[in-house]
Formats: sequence, C-alpha cells, structure tokens
Amino acid sequence: MQKRRRFSKGFKREAVQMTRGADMSVTQVAADLGLHSNVLSRWCREQEQAGARAFRGQGVPRDEEIAKLKRELARVKRERDLLKDAAAFFAKDAMRDMP
Repeated sequence: MQKRRRFSKGFKREAVQMTRGADMSVTQVAADLGLHSNVLSRWCREQEQAGARAFRGQGVPRDEEIAKLKRELARVKRERDLLKDAAAFFAKDAMRDMP
C-alpha cells in the first residue's frame, strides 16, 4: 500500500497559479505535476474560498476543537461531582434534623 503524499503550501499555490496563468487545463497541469485532476481541482476550490488562509495544514482546527471539548468535559465532570457531594452532604444533614 502506498503512503499518502504530502505537498507543501508553496507547491499547492504554484500548482493553482499554473492553472490560472497558462492556457492549460486543470487536467493538463495535473498530469504534468503527476497529480490526479480531482486533487488539483480541490486545491483550486480551496484557494478560491479561503484565499490567503488556504492550505492551513494537518487537521489543526479539528485537533484544537477536540482539546477544547476535552477540557470542557473535564470541567463539567468536576462540577457534577461537586454538586453530587453537596447534595449528599445536605441530604445527610437534613436526615439528622428530622424527628
């Protein structure tokens, strides 16, 4: 099984520029660069949509979101445990006061 190839931001930007600057189609540019035309088309769409922020890298937003959600989950669990302990404390105290 082949390993997934990775391309730098610069390479992607230059490939997109080649499709826009020359009289060559996306298919021709992709063939010249040894890429599949779908890959180059996706890069072109990403460049159009994100502009200068295109090609950010390896899943950074997803990893940041997962880390944020894990921190929030830990905080909610601490709050839940605190409330559970407080409820048990007050229930025990209320049972002593009953005749």
